[in-house]
Amino acid sequence: MPLLEIRGVMVRFGGVMAVGGVDLDAEAGQVTGLIGPNGAGKTTLFNVISGMQEPTAGQVFVGGVDITRQAPHRRAKRGLARTFQRLEVFSSLTVRDNVRVATELTTILDVSSRVDALLERVGLSHLADFPAGDLPTGSARLVEIARALATEPRLLLLDEPASGLDDSETERLGRLLRELATDGLGVLLVEHDMGLVMRVCDHIHVLDLGNIIARGTPNEIQNDGAVLQAYLGTT
Repeated sequence: MPLLEIRGVMVRFGGVMAVGGVDLDAEAGQVTGLIGPNGAGKTTLFNVISGMQEPTAGQVFVGGVDITRQAPHRRAKRGLARTFQRLEVFSSLTVRDNVRVATELTTILDVSSRVDALLERVGLSHLADFPAGDLPTGSARLVEIARALATEPRLLLLDEPASGLDDSETERLGRLLRELATDGLGVLLVEHDMGLVMRVCDHIHVLDLGNIIARGTPNEIQNDGAVLQAYLGTT
């Protein structure tokens, strides 16, 4: 059974169909990519999964449990965490305290050790005592990921995490995502950096105008003529 199952999810805003009957699975221990042009419905779908947008129709399951009508905090207790396109750090807190806030919501006893381990994992130990609001965008995005991981999720939704990262940070992010999958975490990744997507994803779904138009392995997606022309800039 897939960790995440999306069945027939539809979102309509007035006369606009933002998401049109999408089916999508994401497995534990894998990085699943969700790609497509701006306005394709990717973030809307993320909002449905995380409970920030009620679907017009369809269902969302995590671990076989229907969470379609559950509040975001209940989904978090079931092991779902996410990051956002727009940075959402606590600017006045240090990097360490940003992660500590999330860690203290768990049952972990040694909070300090857990926070230190997470900062080391994302490569931010040297910035632990800096105010999060003073960080460059790339480092702030890694704070968001560390904070999401602090909740001990089973499923991590990442919305354009490589935005603002330089090449070395993107390489580190790619290694981290593969490590998380190896550890058994399910990752659903929305990303425009196609190099990163093709390196780290086990399976990719392509969304266009609210509909899945292709799905498969990175190799299959790279060799899909319509996808190459419309989304990967290749003819």
